[in-house]
Amino acid sequence: MASPDTPDALLLLRASVANGLSPSLSPTDSLDTATELSFSPLPPLTHAPTSIPLSTLTRFIKDNAAVDLRSIFFAWQQRETTITEYIASAQLLGVTHLGFIERLELVTFVDGGPEESDHIRPLPRGAPVAVVQQQHQQPAKQQQQQQSQQLAAKVRATDPRLLEIYAGERVVTNRNVMLRGIKPTDFSHVRKQAEDFITRLRSASKPTPTALPTRPPPPSTTSSRSRKPRRQDPIILLSPSASSLLTMSNIKSFLEDGVFIPPTVSAETPPNFLRVSRLLQSIHPTTPIRFDVVDSPDKFKPDYWDKVVAVFTTGQEWQFRSYRWSNPVELFREVRGFYVGWEGERVPEVVKKWGTGVQVFSVDRGRRFRDREVCEKFWEGVEKWMRMKGWGR
Repeated sequence: MASPDTPDALLLLRASVANGLSPSLSPTDSLDTATELSFSPLPPLTHAPTSIPLSTLTRFIKDNAAVDLRSIFFAWQQRETTITEYIASAQLLGVTHLGFIERLELVTFVDGGPEESDHIRPLPRGAPVAVVQQQHQQPAKQQQQQQSQQLAAKVRATDPRLLEIYAGERVVTNRNVMLRGIKPTDFSHVRKQAEDFITRLRSASKPTPTALPTRPPPPSTTSSRSRKPRRQDPIILLSPSASSLLTMSNIKSFLEDGVFIPPTVSAETPPNFLRVSRLLQSIHPTTPIRFDVVDSPDKFKPDYWDKVVAVFTTGQEWQFRSYRWSNPVELFREVRGFYVGWEGERVPEVVKKWGTGVQVFSVDRGRRFRDREVCEKFWEGVEKWMRMKGWGR
């Protein structure tokens, strides 16, 4: 607010308009760079030119806070523009913008209307009320014109339909208005908060030691029997026979690359465990399934037989002596069987007796491009069998 010795800024603006003496900005004519508003002598308020800083807080109130002289003078300059254009210009300039009713009351007051307003604080006791004196000095014609303007302003302010229309108005802004700030803002605290959040998120993703839960009571015999065993990687069993075309030495290239390499006698001992991967879309559409490949069930645990999905055979029944199902007919009801022989050779009669549980494939002795076809047929049979047995559910 202005000091007691400084004339009231609102009264000076009102008196200058009434006398036709518009105030001027200094030291520049631009409101965004000017620092003062200069008034000509306005007796009896002032008898000499007066300059008031534009940062001076006036008696005009918006949201229970005093509005500075720069914002008041800008609202007066923009009195003829629409409320939307005025608010957009105020945001660009960085001054406080008034609402429609607030600007209307300000314009009414400066034009010589009533001093009583909900948005203008009354003058302190003892302050000169120059408005009444100015009204007596005005010619009768000017007073009559001023009263007409007051009446029109009163009608506009009290028309409920007009107020309802203006209440529904929205300020239209563009990208430049929304992105322009009133003052530079330091957003370093946002970066700090983001770093703290990411650190907490990473810490939460790491496993933390927790107290051991109370051991639950042992399940009943009925629930143990009905509970399905947990399946892990499925198992493929090869024939340990020396006459088998697929052994631990060439099975990986055949199942993964579709290339059959004829088995040879080597001084090196082949591995007794291999792992191959294959994408079976009907079981898991995106993740390849890992298969464990062995040629003997000697190290099997009882639940391992629930994971066996394929058994390669040469038709020799001694292969099944250590199996859970030593009877081939019973075995190939539980597990899918595969016989692989040379193209042109006869399939053993015993394999035919084992029924449809054993698929028969032939490998060409020289044309390696046909290996891929045999490999794909094998995987189709495995996938169909696994889906029938409930894998992937």
